[in-house]
Amino acid sequence: MEFCPECGTMLVLKDGALLCRRCGFTTEKQDDKSVLSVERRAKKTITVIEEQSDAGLPTTRARCEECRNDTAYWWLRQLRSADESETRFFRCTKCGRTWREYD
Repeated sequence: MEFCPECGTMLVLKDGALLCRRCGFTTEKQDDKSVLSVERRAKKTITVIEEQSDAGLPTTRARCEECRNDTAYWWLRQLRSADESETRFFRCTKCGRTWREYD
């Protein structure tokens, strides 16, 4: 691995020469030195699902402050460190408002 003598950036191999991407410095590749070639992986695509069915979630008695409905879906998530309790989330079965409770 070689670095640019002008700015210190790692040189990359391009068309048989070592090139600095920052300042443009170029030098010929030396045959007695190893050159590392790095392949970049394609970026992963994240698909966001806008509409979500809550039908698979359990329900409990919890009062919604917006519509006064007394039934909500609930689930748990570990948001804080592992030695702290999980956070309980609720979603109103009537209006869809989501809130959380901490212990």
